[in-house]
Amino acid sequence: MTKPIVAWVGLGIALGWVGAAPRFATAEESKPAAKYPAIGKIERLDPRLDKLIPRDAVIEKLAEGFRWTEGPVWIPGRNLLLFSDIPNNAIIQWSESEGQRVYLKPAGYTGRAARGGEPGTNGLALDREGRLVMCQHGDRRIVRVEKDGSWTTLADKFQGKRFNSPNDLVFKSNGDLYFTDPPYGLPQGAADPTRELDFCGVYRLTPDGAVTLLTDRMTRPNGIGFSPDEKTLYVAQSDPEKAVWMAFPVKPDGTLGEGRVFFDATAWVQQKLPGLPDGLKVDRHGNLFATGPGGVNVFAPDGAFLGRIHTGVPTANCRFGDDGATLYITANTWLLRVRTTTRGLEF
Repeated sequence: MTKPIVAWVGLGIALGWVGAAPRFATAEESKPAAKYPAIGKIERLDPRLDKLIPRDAVIEKLAEGFRWTEGPVWIPGRNLLLFSDIPNNAIIQWSESEGQRVYLKPAGYTGRAARGGEPGTNGLALDREGRLVMCQHGDRRIVRVEKDGSWTTLADKFQGKRFNSPNDLVFKSNGDLYFTDPPYGLPQGAADPTRELDFCGVYRLTPDGAVTLLTDRMTRPNGIGFSPDEKTLYVAQSDPEKAVWMAFPVKPDGTLGEGRVFFDATAWVQQKLPGLPDGLKVDRHGNLFATGPGGVNVFAPDGAFLGRIHTGVPTANCRFGDDGATLYITANTWLLRVRTTTRGLEF
């Protein structure tokens, strides 16, 4: 059920190796590392937060000038971060030593016809072999980048109908890929005439290419992540009318049981805090770092709200990097960083 396609540009990530950027950045696109300004604040509502984020931690602005940043992924062994700039249809590379530059463009939309909206990649992840896997808004599919730079389409349809616009993704330890499919990447959103599915789904993709619909009951499924024991799947819902994070029990066969509301942030939306429930990451102790109203909201495994990393702007996603004790944050037009005491689940 997969078919290889030829990438427009050479790109490969395998076994921790990152291929050459598709083109060299211009002087305007490449900026050397510098002293980073501090922004925002860290709000502490529960003493447990002090065990996750040091008292002297600050929010550092590492890079700016993008249109909407998303989907950060850390590349181990290379000391660099990749993240999506969705409206610019590009993946950006950032490192402490070299700063920022365009890594891949086009990234999420490879068609020739001009289009607006959010055409680029969104969520990014590495599979067990270290290959980059991308949620492509514009091309409406999940794609894997091979070491030789070619692309393999992993999934683009459910029951013969094209996905809306795959948004975010997470791998289970057995290689199954779980992903969300809201309509944000369609040129006209939910009302787009090219839309083929009349619901927004959460799906599982197995290594043999089988796609299973896990739930179609969420209005705007978005960020997604597993608990450390993989017995719970968390899914954010970016619906201002019901802005919640859901927790689904994962059955032994990989499907989901009846979900429950893990935390309801609808009141935060009504208070005009910037943003909606979006990307999320889980640390090795099961705490959730969930972007949403106000910035990055931190929850204990029992659902207690521990505090917030206030960015001051709508905040899309986050990812642990470095040795696992740094939280990188994609927020509006910025890339941010906060040092942590806890470590991400991926490390």
